[in-house]
Amino acid sequence: MANELIDRRVRERIVIVGMVLPGHSLEDGAVSLDELARLIDTAGADEVARVLQQRDRPDPATYLGKGKVGELLDVCEKYDADTVVFDDELSPAQQRNLEQVLGRSVIDRTAVILDIFAQNAHTPEGKVQVELALLRYRLPRLRGRGRNLSQQAGGIGTRGPGETKLEVDRRRVTTRVARLENLLDQLTRTRQTQARARRRGDKRVVALVGYTNAGKSTLLNRLTNADVVVDDRLFSTLDPRVRRLRLPGGETVLCSDTVGFVRKLPHQLIEAFKSTLEIVREADLLVHVVDSTAVAVDTEITAVTKVLNEIGAGDIPQLVAVNKADVFPLEATRIAERYPGSVILSAATGEGVRELLMAITYRLHARDRMAMTASPGGA
Repeated sequence: MANELIDRRVRERIVIVGMVLPGHSLEDGAVSLDELARLIDTAGADEVARVLQQRDRPDPATYLGKGKVGELLDVCEKYDADTVVFDDELSPAQQRNLEQVLGRSVIDRTAVILDIFAQNAHTPEGKVQVELALLRYRLPRLRGRGRNLSQQAGGIGTRGPGETKLEVDRRRVTTRVARLENLLDQLTRTRQTQARARRRGDKRVVALVGYTNAGKSTLLNRLTNADVVVDDRLFSTLDPRVRRLRLPGGETVLCSDTVGFVRKLPHQLIEAFKSTLEIVREADLLVHVVDSTAVAVDTEITAVTKVLNEIGAGDIPQLVAVNKADVFPLEATRIAERYPGSVILSAATGEGVRELLMAITYRLHARDRMAMTASPGGA
């Protein structure tokens, strides 16, 4: 299975488009477009302009209203844009109609995130998961597009593992999806066997979760003296890393770090990565790492909580770790006050890490006490 990514010598020029629906403000829309711009930069392209519209509901045919589509065409021509990226997932019909009107590639936020995952998948399991998500996303878009999956022009949203230069029909894609699902099942069973071996001796698991780029990998390095590569990019971590962590009382637990979450995380990715995220579902305690420098902290926390619920980890005890306190200490304190029991720290400097370790120890022991009380014959 090929894993070559298209080598672009010139970064694409992107116009990004968002919509503000009832119950949301223009500020909410601007924040979401800011994040989309970061995703596009991570994928290797440049935002040149943005369009934001307020509507009661998306237009079924073109997502935007007729007048706004005309305005978008003018913006694309003015800035000589290569591609238009929408902040919400488009239907295949909307995508096709917009491309006909705009005369250029149209993709959505889901395609950008899938593209980033395609760039960052390195392990066999990660590559299979990403290809599976890509094919599940592209399958409904084959009908009527008159294109093959490879979309040889290249660009964001057109690359990924397993693409071919031959025309790919729905039957072949469906067959490939089935094969990938079987392969992923085999890889998952192998990883589960390895995980059981690691947990021999009833070692408990503490999982680091949080929004992408919140500092989970930096914290894992700080806690366990690991050598995990840290990159200031969205979704730089896809594959779970597990390290031994010694707590202040002498107990050794397993500490894991896995893929970060994001608003509007594509359903295809959640489905494909459920096996990888199994380590989160099996954890005894979740350390929810929060980026105190983020513009919309509460929105990011809500997004993480939503994904945790979706993968079946919503009932696992959480300890909020307000990270990057060295940047804006007062803001970190304000955030911590909104989430009682949280810990303020800086994974980069080590400030507050001792307090975090003490809090982890206390929370695990508190869970032990609750389990003893709830068990037959307990105190």
